[in-house]
Amino acid sequence: MTEPNGHDGRRTGDDTAGWAALATLYHNFFTGLILTIASRAGAETAGTWSFNLFRRQHLNKFLSSFEKLGVAGLPHAVAATRYHFLSNRIGGVEVEYMEESDTKAWIRFPHPRWIYEGPAICGVPLEVGHGYLRGWYAYNGVSLGNPRLGFVCTSQDVTAEYGFAGYFMEYDRDLAEDERLRFVSDETPPPFDPAAAPRLDPEVWTPERLAKAQRNYAMEYVKSGLWELDALVGHETALELSLITAKLIGRQYYHRLLDVLGRDRADTRPEAFAEFMTTIAAAHGDRAEWRAAADGVEISQSGWRLVRGLDAPPALMFEAWNGLWEGCLNVHDRRLFLETPDQPAGPDGAILWRVG
Repeated sequence: MTEPNGHDGRRTGDDTAGWAALATLYHNFFTGLILTIASRAGAETAGTWSFNLFRRQHLNKFLSSFEKLGVAGLPHAVAATRYHFLSNRIGGVEVEYMEESDTKAWIRFPHPRWIYEGPAICGVPLEVGHGYLRGWYAYNGVSLGNPRLGFVCTSQDVTAEYGFAGYFMEYDRDLAEDERLRFVSDETPPPFDPAAAPRLDPEVWTPERLAKAQRNYAMEYVKSGLWELDALVGHETALELSLITAKLIGRQYYHRLLDVLGRDRADTRPEAFAEFMTTIAAAHGDRAEWRAAADGVEISQSGWRLVRGLDAPPALMFEAWNGLWEGCLNVHDRRLFLETPDQPAGPDGAILWRVG
């Protein structure tokens, strides 16, 4: 009997590279979902999906992270802005913070925008940005129990202005629902002074912890995005949109992942792909091993980190996620095939792949 090879999900010396590879993959899978939905289902659908996704993220993440980021107890306009500044810095996003007073603080995401890598920004409709503004930024006051807190957007990233920018403002009266988000075009933020911006504690947020957080940051967008896509357009359409995206992203980024992991692009053996898959599993924190089979290799994995926290992930989530690895294998060696006789129902499930 052939002995198995692989990783058990515990810490190894390759952790940082693995986390960076996953951050790259999931980041671009999320961007790809935006473009696929916008181009194939329409700008209005993309905007609604963006709203649902960011409202879900807001409800799951906003208040629960206040203590961790050290913003609890601050004036609400300042606390909300610092939250967005610090959480995006943790995620690896370029962002600026300018505080004018206890009741007004600016945030700006300059170009190039993290969320839309390279020329992808040219294919993103305005509705997507409006969706995350309404879904997240306009809801800060509601979550904080402060009906006087709103957000004013002064620049949008896909309109060739000065990035995505605006400010949280606490007014001297309660705001109606349609006043929580305003758009203006005649205001600009003050200059960004890095020395005056809040800082992450380097003893807490070590380079290693930041690398892992950036993996989680991108994964959360994909997890929420697939969940909300299924809820919005139904299983059949959601699977069609997400699966083509996953297969294309796997194809487009496989070589970059190999480079990040320090692996040889020229090694196209099934065994080399099995090693890639076990390394990827370990980077997720899952357990995986592979063994030689009669016509190739078998890869078994225990645990499926992507859906951790979801009681009953929709069926499309595994099919779409598996499309990433189908795409990677196509570039590794287009003559090989990937079968998945054992598929997980949840985060503790087992997976079996056959490559031959």
